[in-house]
Amino acid sequence: MSDDDVKEFGDVRLERVREYVWEMPREGEMRVPARVLASEELLEQIRQDKTLEQLRNATHLPGMTKHAICMPDGHQGYGFPVGGVGATDTEDGCISPGSVGYDINCGVRMMRTNLTYDELQGNEEELVEALFANVPSGLGGGGIVESDVDTVESVLSRGMDWALEHGHAVEADLAHCEDEGYRPDADPSAVSQKAKDRGKNQLGSLGSGNHFLEVQRVTDVFREGVAGEFGLEEDQVVVLIHCGSRGLGHQVCSDYLREIEKRHGDLLASLPDKELAAAPAGSDLAEEYYGAMCAAINFAWVNRQLIMHRTRRVFERVFGRDWEAMEMDLLYDVAHNIAKKEVHEVEGEERELYVHRKGATRAFPAGRPELPDAYRDVGQPIIIPGSMGAGSYVLRGGENSLDLTFGSTAHGAGRTMSRTQAKKDYWGETVQEELRDQEKIYVKAQSGATIAEEAPGVYKDVDEVVRVSDALGIGDKVARTFPVCNIKG
Repeated sequence: MSDDDVKEFGDVRLERVREYVWEMPREGEMRVPARVLASEELLEQIRQDKTLEQLRNATHLPGMTKHAICMPDGHQGYGFPVGGVGATDTEDGCISPGSVGYDINCGVRMMRTNLTYDELQGNEEELVEALFANVPSGLGGGGIVESDVDTVESVLSRGMDWALEHGHAVEADLAHCEDEGYRPDADPSAVSQKAKDRGKNQLGSLGSGNHFLEVQRVTDVFREGVAGEFGLEEDQVVVLIHCGSRGLGHQVCSDYLREIEKRHGDLLASLPDKELAAAPAGSDLAEEYYGAMCAAINFAWVNRQLIMHRTRRVFERVFGRDWEAMEMDLLYDVAHNIAKKEVHEVEGEERELYVHRKGATRAFPAGRPELPDAYRDVGQPIIIPGSMGAGSYVLRGGENSLDLTFGSTAHGAGRTMSRTQAKKDYWGETVQEELRDQEKIYVKAQSGATIAEEAPGVYKDVDEVVRVSDALGIGDKVARTFPVCNIKG
């Protein structure tokens, strides 16, 4: 092994397995090796914070299988790195709320239209103002629908089926959502009253931070046949929505982290980082958390659905056409921040695993039975947002994803700078003006601080992240999009 094939970062040693695959050998109390999927350029950014240390810590989780994995967009998170994937055995392993994160089912969906960029030009300011006025955003309460605890209970239990019954969705929306927008293992009784109370005032809202609604244009198509199956072509207008389960999901995570401290302190004490808090597989608490997490997943899907359907109404008013006539159809909705029971082949044997994807995207290839009928023969759509000043990408599940990453890939560009530092380095109003004047991107947010926190310069190069995913065959490039209008909390 040559010197170029070994990287030493403090007490972390990485060995190149092959191009873009770096392995942290198993040592000490590590249960499995760890792997980082990155080019040398991205690896240099990943090593700047505690990502590698957190990845090594994650290998200590009971039942961790094969490898703990860091995606090309990886960066430091709470316990488990953002961009992390870890699969634990559902019989003798664990499920880790700390490895899912606070924003359960933070995810992204893309809606197609038949509008072209030429048709949109001249309407940007009216559109961004109308979206900002009609789609709730920012901290605190306020949602698209007025709800009570009974409504929240139904949403937690039924997911997108609730939205369909109440006129906020059409059948095709369910058919083009991961798991058809419904987790049958959801258990609303495992969700605390405090979480439900937080959720009832936030159903149909973006929230704050890196959540956004962005109108985009398709600038490039890389695989025409796949793009055709996805209904994408150059110059087409699409809409991207990125948000999660709001305060409800945050409270679910907080509640179960506290319960783990009370009921499974012995397991917690055995881990190198308390933020990896986990419940043993088969325990009452593991089942309770799984039911509560699945309920929060349902809530998040409905949350994004309500925002999407409100966006259809805004487009109707701005462009004077019915949304059906504009063919505003859901391309796909994919979840991040999730742990799901999935069956994967490990050492020639099929095993049921809790696949934790924290800031990572499911990326199943063609033929996997979980995929919607529309995409089963072509592969799962994957949506990877860039920053509000850079392109985003649509990929499809690659043929190597099941073997390399338990059917996963990156979920975005990945931060390189903290929010605190971003506010020191950038002035929100200046960023807003530069995006409008130089890139013709219209941004509207609750505050200049929000724009500063999400300035293009605080993120990794999404082009490089996607290039690595494509080269590894875990997520294949299909199309690239570029922002036109963006609203944020």
